Amino acid sequence: MLGGLRAAMQRLFTPLARLLLGWGVSPDAVTIAGTVVVSVLALTLLPTGHVLLGGLLIGLFVLTDSLDGVMARLSGRSGPWGAFLDSTLDRVSDGAVFAGITLWFVLHPDLPYATWGVVASLACLVLGSVVPYARARAESVGASAAVGIAERSDRLLVALLAVVVTQVGVPMVVAEVMLTLLAVASLVTVVQRVATVRRQLAPAGAVPPRPDSTDTEA
Repeated sequence: MLGGLRAAMQRLFTPLARLLLGWGVSPDAVTIAGTVVVSVLALTLLPTGHVLLGGLLIGLFVLTDSLDGVMARLSGRSGPWGAFLDSTLDRVSDGAVFAGITLWFVLHPDLPYATWGVVASLACLVLGSVVPYARARAESVGASAAVGIAERSDRLLVALLAVVVTQVGVPMVVAEVMLTLLAVASLVTVVQRVATVRRQLAPAGAVPPRPDSTDTEA
């Protein structure tokens, strides 16, 4: 959904990327710094009720997520390590954002429909972690699962928008509805990826044999 915006942001960040590289800043340093900043903002501002400020600042950093990739390409450092680090730390920042939203509802039980908000945001947290895992696991068995209606940046920005709009007069129920729809979209994406991988691995309708180990992660 945000592909065009991300492409525009990459072009916009090219001068900044060149400047940072000129200062000796590495793409990995930008990746790590971005994760730390987003996680700190999410786990401090959102739970304490500073939702408008937190949401706007986190959203800004989400839009700058491609800066490290631009730097890696300009410096010729694009490769498996950078992709691995970026993907791994994305899970950290994603978890922090949805944990912050969940804590906002938990620590403010006086909010309308707070219990619904807790359940919806937790569902987004869990399903949001399954979406990238399904793609990574597919690639580990020789398949491709780059499909789905809810990509990472889309999920984060929709979640942040859901809570930010409540600070400008929109009823709280709108946030719960948006988070619920986001959880459903994440579930649909998981199903889409599972179905896609099954078609690739069993083109004739035969279920492939299960490997000795069904999980490569510790």
